[in-house]
Amino acid sequence: MSIRQSPRLMRLPLITPIIRWASQSRPTNDDDRALLEDDPLSIPLESNDPGRYSSPLRSGLAESHRYHGVSRRNRSCQFAIFFSLLAGLLLAVLLPRPHSAQHYDGLLPCGSSRYSINDHTCYRGSFLCPVIDRKRTLQCGNDCYLPHEYSCENGRLVPGHDPNPPIQPPSKDAGQGPCTSTYLHLSDPPYENYFMSDCSSASQVVVTSPLADSNLRITSPRLLIAWPAGNSGIVAYFSPENGVNGTLGISLANIARTNRTLNPLIGGVSGVLSLNSSAKLDLAILGSTRNIREFVEGPSTLSPKIQDAIEVHELPDGGIQLNRLWLDKTTETFITIHSFSRVPIPIHDGQPHFVSDAYVFNAWSSYPQLDQLGAIEVLNSDSRSLISQNSNDVESLAFLSYSSKLLAGAWRFLTYFGRDSLISLLLMHPVLSEGNGGAIEAILGAAIERINPSDGSVCHEETIGDYASYLNEQHGIDSKDPQCDYKMIDTDFFLLIAVNEYFVKSAIGRTRREQFFARNASSLPASRGFAYRDLALATAEKIMKLTADFEQSPVKENLVHLNKGQMVGQWRDSANGLGGGKIPYDVNTALAPAALKAIASLSGNGFFPSHADWDAIANQRAIFWEDNTLAFFQVNATAESARHLVDSYVEAIGFPGEVDTGALDSPVVFHGLALDGKDGEPIVKVMNTDDCFRLFLINSTDQTQLSAFLSQATDNILRPFPLGLSTSVGLVVANPAYGEGSVNVQEFAESAYHGTVVWSWQLAMMAAGLERQLERCDHEQLAYCKDIMLHGRVVEAYNHLWDLIDDSHEHLSSEVWSWVYRDGDFQYTPLGALPPPEGQSPVESDIRQLWSLAFLAVKRSDAYRAS
Repeated sequence: MSIRQSPRLMRLPLITPIIRWASQSRPTNDDDRALLEDDPLSIPLESNDPGRYSSPLRSGLAESHRYHGVSRRNRSCQFAIFFSLLAGLLLAVLLPRPHSAQHYDGLLPCGSSRYSINDHTCYRGSFLCPVIDRKRTLQCGNDCYLPHEYSCENGRLVPGHDPNPPIQPPSKDAGQGPCTSTYLHLSDPPYENYFMSDCSSASQVVVTSPLADSNLRITSPRLLIAWPAGNSGIVAYFSPENGVNGTLGISLANIARTNRTLNPLIGGVSGVLSLNSSAKLDLAILGSTRNIREFVEGPSTLSPKIQDAIEVHELPDGGIQLNRLWLDKTTETFITIHSFSRVPIPIHDGQPHFVSDAYVFNAWSSYPQLDQLGAIEVLNSDSRSLISQNSNDVESLAFLSYSSKLLAGAWRFLTYFGRDSLISLLLMHPVLSEGNGGAIEAILGAAIERINPSDGSVCHEETIGDYASYLNEQHGIDSKDPQCDYKMIDTDFFLLIAVNEYFVKSAIGRTRREQFFARNASSLPASRGFAYRDLALATAEKIMKLTADFEQSPVKENLVHLNKGQMVGQWRDSANGLGGGKIPYDVNTALAPAALKAIASLSGNGFFPSHADWDAIANQRAIFWEDNTLAFFQVNATAESARHLVDSYVEAIGFPGEVDTGALDSPVVFHGLALDGKDGEPIVKVMNTDDCFRLFLINSTDQTQLSAFLSQATDNILRPFPLGLSTSVGLVVANPAYGEGSVNVQEFAESAYHGTVVWSWQLAMMAAGLERQLERCDHEQLAYCKDIMLHGRVVEAYNHLWDLIDDSHEHLSSEVWSWVYRDGDFQYTPLGALPPPEGQSPVESDIRQLWSLAFLAVKRSDAYRAS
């Protein structure tokens, strides 16, 4: 056997390209092998042998990106070097070496060639494009290109052009930039979540394995991989070969000599999946995370066009590969799986079958990666001590933070969501980085970029990548252009509040105003080329127009309604979140007056010069909305009526705990979720936590109204569920006990997304809001501050809430959680572990949600701590 054919020699790190050079008399380039040179899996990731591949680079690319041959040296020198290296090689072969867990050479077939994952991308099974500067190039006809330098039109390259100056990230301390590899493992059984990121990729891997008490109808063995790039990913569902559900367990194995289970790839991730018994791969979805989310949480239907495009291959070395070309006809997603024991993975009727073993998987995509903000970039200089004090949450924040936008949550919402990012800005402003390239401007820029210039609506959720192509195709459009969802009504208000928070109240923000608003939008075709200042003006004009009629005639019809034909429009955006209501409480009583105050402030500071009178007009209107909207939503129940309603509710839901309705010795007062409910109900009588918006955003000046509002808010916080909102796992965001026929109480169950469940960011905003109202007593003469009983009640509610928050510290960074009542108390349980209410789809909770990281900034004040 020749040296070139020896499989053992070919697996030796760093020697492979030298053998190829010597045996083929061909120069090689080995500049970029360092990425995973110490990979304990011993997976060769770089072949760097350009002579073997035929894919060209476009001549227009910078010369530094092109492959070049090394000038030939005299042949005697070549042979001297070769025999010296060969002698060293033979010593390496003869001397004992540690056993490698890797049993294949790591090269994959591409047409008649073979390539390594971190060196090239194989398009359409036969065309190789190289990796350049840790970025995957894309195919365009017979060329390969970097998308930030070129675009591809009709198979021809077109030079790119960015009309805006580049965003410069804040200066980085040595060794703490975003290129540092980070790894995080977060456990929330039956879900194990792993995060891996470096300069070349950011990946989340979720392994689901049923527990002994899991509901096997909703929990099954699953490997899920999600990427912020393109909001894309892979999911693979496994089942036991013996057909007995619950017998198959899957997990990620630690990589030898490390404390982690994953390694980064260019545009992807690598790991080791262990199966405790024989299994088959029942279903795989490759492409958009949105497709995966709709399968998991919807009716479990899939598009045949998407699924039929998945190719399943048996590889020559016994492994398998699944890949799919996206609808854009350019991007591809890949996953390969190899057995540690060299056991071939057979495919029968399109389904791979596995024996009990450990399996190396490599998953990657060619979609362009985002520029991630590292921990030191996403935090301001005064808050960087959090990196050591709360490393898990800071790493989670960095995973969701990029120079062009911050993402809503992992894994289900790894893309732009306007409401989520703007609320996060308002809650976390004290710790987020400011200035060009900082987190705050990334949030505001992303929202303004996506404003609809025709009416000023702010985008709620962007649709990008493969799902954008899919939606465009549904409308007969062959395009990969992103889309935006504009059906939410609250995001418009949040934007103006946030713009004022930064560009008026922040010293750095004030200096950045001119340069920031001079930028032109470039993300969406509809807004491309519009200046930020004009887009922000369009939103302000929309709000001024929308709120004008109520000031002239304060009737229900002139309040802010959901958009026509929509069931959702604010943060409770599940089908039953508002109980069928059309006029939401939070938008009308808090967001509208707060946004009007912001417009007045912005106008007074030189914004909107075409409306110089907005300073006075918007301020007057804000006070009118603030004073005249609460009464529409108020619900009053006498003590006797309240006791009867709670008794009926407890019986209806079969609540197993003891409920002391005798404690209801005074009227129960709260503000309903919305007006105009189902079947003509005037008000949706569901007690809720949305008081937090008014506490946090509004400093009410009507003394009587303020005292009454604080009294009912604190009562409902302090009363235990189902009398009020309090449980030992946090405040439930909805309590339908007093619904009195206005809602179906089963739609607000503990397994419903916006039911009797706990949302972390609502706890944070409620705590921050109570603190803001208490702080007013230090510099304002307020009637409630002089009322010893009421002020004491607010302090009591503040401390009670913080006690609940402290007791739930393990879960605070996740999106939403629920409870089971056991052993006389409420016990934490993941929302996804519970079967959904009848007629509703199952919903999982993100292990990390952007706005749930608010407790990095929201802290308990010792000034109000109970003695």
